[in-house]
Amino acid sequence: MGNGTSLGKVRGLGSAHEGAHHWLVQRITAIGNLVLSIWLIASIIGLPDLSYSTVSKWLAQPVSATAMILLVISTFWHARLGLQVLIEDYLHNSGTKFAALAALNLAVIGGGAFAIFSVASLSFGGAA
Repeated sequence: MGNGTSLGKVRGLGSAHEGAHHWLVQRITAIGNLVLSIWLIASIIGLPDLSYSTVSKWLAQPVSATAMILLVISTFWHARLGLQVLIEDYLHNSGTKFAALAALNLAVIGGGAFAIFSVASLSFGGAA
């Protein structure tokens, strides 16, 4: 048989059956990153100074902490999606590909968890 029709591939019904979802999620996280990055830059510009105590007090506020955690999640998810595509496209040995994807997942989960807990410690522990 063939590899399917061109229309089937566009609809995400190609060999992997999930290309369109991956593409769409990466675009949604890109939009989220843009909106939240603009918020972050505007918020930092609006601070009276950039001392540790000022930034800590600002980040300890619920709205700021929530938006920052959303930015961390969206950024790490977006990076994971992009790097996953690179690994899948350029690593052809299945063992190497598996190891690289496992390392990527550990790095993304570890980095994201560290960032989220850092923000949460300011919110719940109070600013120093």
